[in-house]
Amino acid sequence: MNPSFNGLRVLTLESRRATEMASLISTYGGRPLSAPALREVPLEANADAQAFANALIRGEFDIVVLLTGVGLRALLGIVEKLGDRAAFVAALGRVKLVARGPKPVAVLRELGIAPWVTAPEPNTWRELLASVDAQGAEHLRGARIAVQEYGRSNPHLIEGLTARGGIVTAVPVYQYALPHDVEPLRRAIAATIAGEIDVAIFTTGTQVAHLFQLAETMGCAGEFKAALRRVVVASIGPTTSEDLREHGVVPDIEPTHPKMGFLIREAAERAPGLAGAKPRT
Repeated sequence: MNPSFNGLRVLTLESRRATEMASLISTYGGRPLSAPALREVPLEANADAQAFANALIRGEFDIVVLLTGVGLRALLGIVEKLGDRAAFVAALGRVKLVARGPKPVAVLRELGIAPWVTAPEPNTWRELLASVDAQGAEHLRGARIAVQEYGRSNPHLIEGLTARGGIVTAVPVYQYALPHDVEPLRRAIAATIAGEIDVAIFTTGTQVAHLFQLAETMGCAGEFKAALRRVVVASIGPTTSEDLREHGVVPDIEPTHPKMGFLIREAAERAPGLAGAKPRT
């Protein structure tokens, strides 16, 4: 029997892949409500990224941690504007590169560079640290480490690298902001409180933060949190699940692999049964 949402109303907060997500939900028999929860904003001043690129070219780092493919591409765009792309790529090839999962690896492959370490699924900071640890503690002691951040800083990762003896420099490349038009998000919050949403799907912790930030400004954060407990909550993976729990929401579904296709298929398989067991009030 094919998985099906059986007509459940499914909230998706995707931005970049909103159309694809809504189409998948419809394919699996759900009724999607799309409310993009963020937009990517290049940093107004790329001083930190420029300083990192120059320092890397001068040989002032031993290890570079790449957290996202988008962030690495943004870095390449910055150095291209400075006219230093070839020197930057050559410098990347001279240091130990740690990639958090397949997306930065794909960009490195395009550059003809292989990572020193790749964190396995579910690609959280825990797997990243464990993968580096497996190479031997001597690699981190006294090492000058740059961490290409995404959206917001990860204090757990930075603290973990520092505790292992690394000298860590955070390199913010891009950040997230609320969409220019927040009305779809407002309507999604109101619909959740009104009991008009059966399933909510989260693919990044920033979506969680932005929803609660907006609910706070609307004066209904408590109601919204209570309403989410009556909804089947699906999380793309452990990092997003941690952010949900920090806001008092326990996810009901985490896919076997942190990918959109697995998330929607497994949510379609499990959500109808879980929805029937949720409290009504």
